[in-house]
Amino acid sequence: MIKVILIDDEPDCVRLLNLQLTDHCPQVQIVAQCTSSEEGLDLIRSLRPDVVFLDIEMPRLNGFQLLARVEEINFSVIFVTAYNEFALKAFRFSALDYLLKPIDTPDLLAAVAKAEQRQRVDQRQLDLLRLQHQSGQYPQKLAVHHQGGVVFLELKHVVYCESDSNYTKVVLADGKQYLLTKTLREVQEFLEERNFLRVHRQYLINLDHIKMFVKGEGHYLVMSNEANIPVSKNQKNRLLQRFGWL
Repeated sequence: MIKVILIDDEPDCVRLLNLQLTDHCPQVQIVAQCTSSEEGLDLIRSLRPDVVFLDIEMPRLNGFQLLARVEEINFSVIFVTAYNEFALKAFRFSALDYLLKPIDTPDLLAAVAKAEQRQRVDQRQLDLLRLQHQSGQYPQKLAVHHQGGVVFLELKHVVYCESDSNYTKVVLADGKQYLLTKTLREVQEFLEERNFLRVHRQYLINLDHIKMFVKGEGHYLVMSNEANIPVSKNQKNRLLQRFGWL
């Protein structure tokens, strides 16, 4: 059985989540639930759960502040949040999981299934999301699963991303490459607000790494790592508009 604690300052949300877990997740044992972050902290310390369903916006201590007081986070965390789309994109690309209120049962089942396979939270990733929550700024790092762990890539070092079927290859300025288990469309949604642009159906580029735009029958870009990236006719005008070229 998976020992679970529910922490949310809204009693109705706690009751509904309890009901959903009881009805649909027989492998889950709800060992405690509360509507106070301080009480939740005590419950985590005393009951040593496998999974904590944790609201983010709570009075006195929000979800991130609560976790900061836990001596050792050796359990999975599933954030339950009414966050806006801006913040959800950060969660979508992290190893941390979240559920959006009101919680859909299929999403709940998927989150529980992932929590069963996952071990402890990566503290660096938690810190990134906490800082974003405090500042309201887009994080400037991308979390990538690699060799059983999580690598944090600074976006300024990413030259371009290339579609590889249902995956995306991330190419860095130093020549290193990483594979994301996400489509290029999903990566585009996350990165185009951070000075990246989709210039071709297969390529998303970092605008800061462009060296030259070459015109001809097939327009292409020369990037800082000397890679030639094709520019589709449909995307050429978007590229020119971003730079204000004449």
